[in-house]
Amino acid sequence: MNKNKVYPLYFAAGALIIYFVLFFLPGIIGIGYSFTDWSAYSDKLHYVGFENFKTVFSGDEDYMKVIENTLIFTFVTTVLKNVIGLILALLLTKNIKFLNAHRSIVFMPSILSTLIIGMIFKSILDPKSGLLNTFLRTVGLGMLAQKWLVSTEYAFASVMAVDIWRGVGYIMTILIAGILSISPEYYEAASIDGAGEWDKFRYVTFPLILPTLATTTVLNVIYGMKVFDMVYALTNGGPGKATTEVLYTEVFKKFGTGQYAVGTALSSVMFIIMIFVGTHMIKVMTKNEVVE
Repeated sequence: MNKNKVYPLYFAAGALIIYFVLFFLPGIIGIGYSFTDWSAYSDKLHYVGFENFKTVFSGDEDYMKVIENTLIFTFVTTVLKNVIGLILALLLTKNIKFLNAHRSIVFMPSILSTLIIGMIFKSILDPKSGLLNTFLRTVGLGMLAQKWLVSTEYAFASVMAVDIWRGVGYIMTILIAGILSISPEYYEAASIDGAGEWDKFRYVTFPLILPTLATTTVLNVIYGMKVFDMVYALTNGGPGKATTEVLYTEVFKKFGTGQYAVGTALSSVMFIIMIFVGTHMIKVMTKNEVVE
């Protein structure tokens, strides 16, 4: 066999081994631990079958509420980041003054530390001395002031709103790149056919950026499923019991109390859900996409 053909096979085999050892194998080991009684209180492991998964789905604790919160957070933030990001991308691909400055301002929150943003907004949304409620009272809208992060009614919505504000600029930037990659010839042809702005968006822009939207959707779903730092910084899962608790804040607490096996079982459940949801979304988003 030609040596020039053999070397690429060696590199491919090496890459597969590295991927297996560093990425695939730890996941398999983690799933394996979810079938044991692994904890900080015993030096020995015992196979317990599906007992940890029965605990997760039994309803005795708030694990199902945690999974539900994670799915709601993922769905709401994914939809709104894509919708708002697309609107901003359409606006900021027009010929307006200070275009780059506007883009930079919207994008800036996405480069800041999520924990720092959470700490800042925890101060802003403080019910007594927070900037938001102080402003509302100053302008005579005190009836709109709420206990944003300490009320079970508003806490989860407040966390999602802050996260959307943080991440929408990143999604906007990706969509701007997708819109700018569309050939101007399509719009020229649409104009000749008498198409208005809405028709251009509906029949040209939207179909051609569906692959980009599929990418941003997958990125948002992955982020939403594994969100931790924003919830941890703003509410730490409160107020009350599991009001804003999501999967990885619960896993963090389980590992912090030595309940390793239950925490691993929770991660395994969400891993399976993530694969199912992500695969389904990709199929839906790419079903009618148009390739230039």
